[in-house]
Amino acid sequence: MGETLKDKTASGLIWGGLSSGVQQLLNLAIGIFLARMLTAAEYGMVGVLTIFSLIAGSLQESGFTSALTNLKQATDRDYNAVFWFNVLASSGIYAILYFCAPLIAGFYRQPALTPLSRYLFLSFVISSFGIAHSAYLFRNLMVKQRTVSVLIAQAISGAVGVTLVYFGYSYWGLATQTLVYCTVTMICFWCFSRWRPSFHIDFGPIKGMYGFSIKVLLTNIFQNINNNFFSVILGRYYNDATVGQYNQANKWCSMGHSMVNGMIIGVAQPVMARVAEDVERQKRVFRRLLRFSAFISFPVMLGLAIVAEPLITVAITDRWLESARIMQVLCVWGAFVPVQSVYTQMLLSRGMSRQYMVGIIMIGVVQVGVALAMMRRGLFAMFIAYVGVNICWLAYWQAYARRELHLSAAEAISDIVPLFFLTAVVMGVTWWTTQSITACWLLLCVRVALGAALYAGATRIFYPSMQKESIAYLKKKF
Repeated sequence: MGETLKDKTASGLIWGGLSSGVQQLLNLAIGIFLARMLTAAEYGMVGVLTIFSLIAGSLQESGFTSALTNLKQATDRDYNAVFWFNVLASSGIYAILYFCAPLIAGFYRQPALTPLSRYLFLSFVISSFGIAHSAYLFRNLMVKQRTVSVLIAQAISGAVGVTLVYFGYSYWGLATQTLVYCTVTMICFWCFSRWRPSFHIDFGPIKGMYGFSIKVLLTNIFQNINNNFFSVILGRYYNDATVGQYNQANKWCSMGHSMVNGMIIGVAQPVMARVAEDVERQKRVFRRLLRFSAFISFPVMLGLAIVAEPLITVAITDRWLESARIMQVLCVWGAFVPVQSVYTQMLLSRGMSRQYMVGIIMIGVVQVGVALAMMRRGLFAMFIAYVGVNICWLAYWQAYARRELHLSAAEAISDIVPLFFLTAVVMGVTWWTTQSITACWLLLCVRVALGAALYAGATRIFYPSMQKESIAYLKKKF
């Protein structure tokens, strides 16, 4: 990698990690307050609507962020076309969902969901005004500016949400928190982006991007279904309290892997797109990102799994212990989420949106089928099957890495698997040696400290170059 691109990658990884890390700390603080004031059923009211919001959000964005990023030269005309398309499409989608709200409420047998969904779904209409500006920042690797925008929005919306819930607005406070977050983020993106829309509406550039973006759109829709179909199944066949426990577990698990995934997503596609014409160079970039994601993600997620019960008990009380047990299972797949992102971002950087789409659709169909087949065996059987299917599906993405980058399975395994087993051993030893501690707060502190110390020592012995490189990045940027 040339020095300029190398510096941008390092800066992007650092700012992406800072963004994700601070976001998760804010999420942690806000989540603790909310979980102590709300019941699982109240959490579930907003949780069952999550999948509809995410699908609608994918429809409004329509894959144009990735399409703009892959253009050799994006012009004002391109951004303007995307801006007006998103605004108009979002208005139409909201109108449809507004009239479908009673059907959604009927499906879940919750009449209160009709006004709540109509209110919550305003969020993606607001967001549509900032999508083109977000794409501008993303394409130009302006990760620092995106970081500041998201953190400001999260702090303000979190304060609003906690205040409203404290004064008794329950799930309406959660919905308002989402609306405020989208509004503040959109305003910040406008402030940091140099581009401004014009009233000269020309959808000509959309035609050129449509072939690529429609595949990304369909992929994002199925990706959101894959990540949230449990909320639908649990909301339909169980109850709001079960949905609330699952959403709490998924939230804490996501806080872990999102820290690393945010670093990878923020730079992987634009960086690999810039070296896509040099296959050998892109392969080196790919393997470097693959090793880095595993080096950070494995200890974070497996460590989160072994501290789940004391963490949940200390933070939000033992009435959420069921979510802690669910979280332990989900964390195993969470460890591999950033690894999968490196693979999928490589496909997008090479313009392979169709292959990306097919892979996500196929895994989605398999996941739903397996979950429904395992439902009779109980909740945890479904979650374990979900984790197993996702990990096995990495072989699908590896097949494309072999074809496009000539990356053999042996090379990929050597980059990932030894580090996973090393981390598993470290966390296993940490868990086993601390079983006798009964005080939850002490158990949490000891496991975090011991796990971190053992991992640092183990990687210093077996992965000294990776450890030194990560520390060098931090010293260079701060």
